Formats: sequence, C-alpha cells, structure tokens
Amino acid sequence: MPSDLAACHTAEVGGYVLEGHVPAAAVRQLLEKRPMPSGWRSPVGSPGMEGGVPDKYEVVLFGASGRQMVMRFIGGDIAG
Repeated sequence: MPSDLAACHTAEVGGYVLEGHVPAAAVRQLLEKRPMPSGWRSPVGSPGMEGGVPDKYEVVLFGASGRQMVMRFIGGDIAG
C-alpha cells in the first residue's frame, strides 16, 4: 500500500486490496474486469464518510505499474 494512499480501513477482496470506503459499484467492476494492478482506493467523502453534503471523489486503481482514476462518485452514486 503506498503510504500516500493509506486511509482508515483496509480490506482484501478476491486478491485485491481495498483502502478506505470503496463503493459497491467500484468493487463489482473490479471483480468483473479483474485489472492487473493490485488495489483500489477511495478517499474521504465516500459512503460512510460523507460528514454532510457528499463531495465528488475518484476511485483510484493502483499497483506496480502506477495509478489511474477509474470511476467518479458523489456519495455512493456514480458521477460519470
């Protein structure tokens, strides 16, 4: 886990590392597509971490080959 992506919760699902409150839609996509990088991270603002009006945030796929944004959410809803 890259130290700058560390958050409050870490889980392993289907051989992938999930860091933070990753939305169910992102987890389903991860398990369906099975990309090569090793994990996904979702920052503060995700379901269970809103603290008021949910902010737009990105789910990031990370691994040895680098990082890329794969989905955008507002709360638990896909934002495009």
